[in-house]
Amino acid sequence: MKKRTVQTDNSEFQTPRSAFRILPWIIPLGFILLWFMVSETGMIPTYLMPHPAEIGKTSYNYILGNPGEAPYAGRFLDDAVASLMRVAMGFALAVILGLPLGIISGRISVVQRLMGTTINGLRAVPGISWLPLAMIWFGIGIKTTVFLVALAAFFPIYLNAAAGARQINPLLLQAGAMMGVKRLRGTFAILLPGAMPHIMTGLRLGLGISWAYLVLGELTGVPNGLGALIMDARMLGRIDIIVLGIIIIAVIGRVGDQLLKTSLRVCFKSARRMT
Repeated sequence: MKKRTVQTDNSEFQTPRSAFRILPWIIPLGFILLWFMVSETGMIPTYLMPHPAEIGKTSYNYILGNPGEAPYAGRFLDDAVASLMRVAMGFALAVILGLPLGIISGRISVVQRLMGTTINGLRAVPGISWLPLAMIWFGIGIKTTVFLVALAAFFPIYLNAAAGARQINPLLLQAGAMMGVKRLRGTFAILLPGAMPHIMTGLRLGLGISWAYLVLGELTGVPNGLGALIMDARMLGRIDIIVLGIIIIAVIGRVGDQLLKTSLRVCFKSARRMT
């Protein structure tokens, strides 16, 4: 059986590859088991936390059911597509703005001094404070949600890109210039690979927080989306739908994070070296 070496600060452990693959599922499976046991004993009333079997039935109706058979039946595809589109647009806008601005700010001290106070001031404003203003500017709909998602994802992307670019040793860029590497090529050959750990961290944090602000944007009364589903279920007292919406967002968020890491590793050799 193949072994995988897991190194800690004090020693090394030889972990079988099959056991290593099981590790990410231990906590979720343990939580589901605990949930099932607590539900079976009746320690928590079902109106506070539905039984897992009830969540399973609701999931089947919501994902595979035909519209009209039951409340919320067959809505999954429309809700998921609407939410994914809003997250993708907002996150893409945050990357387009945050990544180059962060790298420039990390390398040019004048830009950092110019933008630092404004960025950190805006970063301290709670997301809920932007909601009324966004609704006035853009109305109820996709524009408000995209604005909130882009705003939330911008700050971790910008700050991590700036930190990554700032820690690059200037001697590396100078050595590249002496060898005839022009500035644009040096950016992709030296700067981005060196800053890749910070950049990847910022992108992953930005994508994760995008889902939180997606729900905030969809609470404004849009007709579809996973956030709208949760809000509507709250109004009707459907705890099972609320729990299902949370689970679906968690699963899609995890899949999205994995796709982001895979995409970066396909596009950048420096990302492939990161475990």
